[in-house]
Amino acid sequence: MKNKIPTWAIVVGVIVLAFMYLGGTYNTLVSKGEGVASSWGQVSNVYQRRLDLIPNLVETVKGYAKHEEETLTAVIEARSKATQTTIDPSNISPEALAKFEQAQGGINSALSRLMVVAEKYPDLKANENFLNLQTQLEGTENRITNERRTFNESVKDYNSYAKAFPQNILANLFGFKAKAYFEAEPAAAKAPEVKF
Repeated sequence: MKNKIPTWAIVVGVIVLAFMYLGGTYNTLVSKGEGVASSWGQVSNVYQRRLDLIPNLVETVKGYAKHEEETLTAVIEARSKATQTTIDPSNISPEALAKFEQAQGGINSALSRLMVVAEKYPDLKANENFLNLQTQLEGTENRITNERRTFNESVKDYNSYAKAFPQNILANLFGFKAKAYFEAEPAAAKAPEVKF
């Protein structure tokens, strides 16, 4: 009887181990959720950088392309719409991402039209300020691509952990929902036609 462990000690030990496991799993879910939120913050940062470049670009083009008011207005309106579309990082759903992407797609379309307008004005294309803004915008687009990739990796890490057994039980119990990924737009699957 000397080596027998009291029943109450076993029960207390099991409770302590269960509590430690639950606490560790919960804390990991919180940490990975914060990683997704942090990644989303970086995505928002680079999109905001693009939005901040647009007024300078429009003003530069406006000086050369006075007859292109419709295109300039479209760019300004797309920027305005995009600034109004935000996502709560704690609730990143496919619907919210689709709405965000739609607003950003409006900017992409308006900027494409603006660049077509710029092609009509050789003096504008040679303007140092315009070239600098164009380079910054191109760099920003690359940053957007990189940050979206990093965001998707964070979402994958979070979702994989939250969906695996037995963490999925705790995730559901404490309301940790799966996060949405950025996905390519349907038009991205079709190669653009290039005509010379």
